[in-house]
Amino acid sequence: MAGNRYDSGQGGDPRQGWPAPGGPASPHQGSGPTGQPEYFTAAQEAYPQPDAHPAGTGDPYAADQPGHTRAFAVGDDPYGPYDPYGAPAGYPAGPDGYGTGPDGYGGQDNVAVYRAGGRSTPPPTGPRLAWRPLLAGIYREPARTFARMRDHHVWLPALCVSLIYGVLAVLGMGSTHNEVVNSTFSVAVWAIAGAAVGFTLAGAVLGAVTYALARQFGGDGPWQSTVGLAVLIGWTTDAPRLLLALFLPADNMVVQAVGWATWLLCAVLLTTMVRRVHDLPWGKAAGAAALQLLALLVLIKLPTLG
Repeated sequence: MAGNRYDSGQGGDPRQGWPAPGGPASPHQGSGPTGQPEYFTAAQEAYPQPDAHPAGTGDPYAADQPGHTRAFAVGDDPYGPYDPYGAPAGYPAGPDGYGTGPDGYGGQDNVAVYRAGGRSTPPPTGPRLAWRPLLAGIYREPARTFARMRDHHVWLPALCVSLIYGVLAVLGMGSTHNEVVNSTFSVAVWAIAGAAVGFTLAGAVLGAVTYALARQFGGDGPWQSTVGLAVLIGWTTDAPRLLLALFLPADNMVVQAVGWATWLLCAVLLTTMVRRVHDLPWGKAAGAAALQLLALLVLIKLPTLG
């Protein structure tokens, strides 16, 4: 016996529709208003069912509860159009069209969040430019050219420009021009070759310093393009002054004016390059380029323009 007068252990349960066994009624049986035991009716009165709503109406939040589903028509998107870079709820879109989250960056897309310059995607790049369009684009369309060459190295143009600049620097600086011209051929060749190699190494070192500072400020550009473009900007902007110095004395007003103007142009182009390659704001880009600009001013500009 299981204590319920059935050998199988199955007792009478009014909730399951099982008939109660015959015999004397229990002192608690049928005491409720529906014929159920009193403890069942008390529990129902204390905790009513969630679907107890007037006729014709339903619980508007029942479909969102665990174990429930909601039906949608074909083609109906309950979550709205998908925008991986849109602003999350409660955060307006940024000035560049991308959404901004609570940390000021793009919306979360559960895959990757690009954070270098506050964008949701890295800056676009393009196919590699040849050396002629590259040199022309640096001065015609600098921002677009630097963005396009972000993922491409420019070692060969940078090397050629460095060697040519070294030769012009030896002949264009007044302190070395007379020594090279009045010396023997072998001494002149060694001086010119040494200057070409020296300016090539100096340009690479200055470009590496600019790259290191840009990374410290949060940039994410590659070092190959940063160093190569920094070398091209630093030497090509000073080339007009050296060409004039071949025919005019260094203290000439035209040479000095061109020297200061080209240094300011170098500052603008170098800052633009760091901003586009490393996706940094103007302030941080100028800070990353400041050390190279100061070195060019102290080591090259001032000795000849002073």
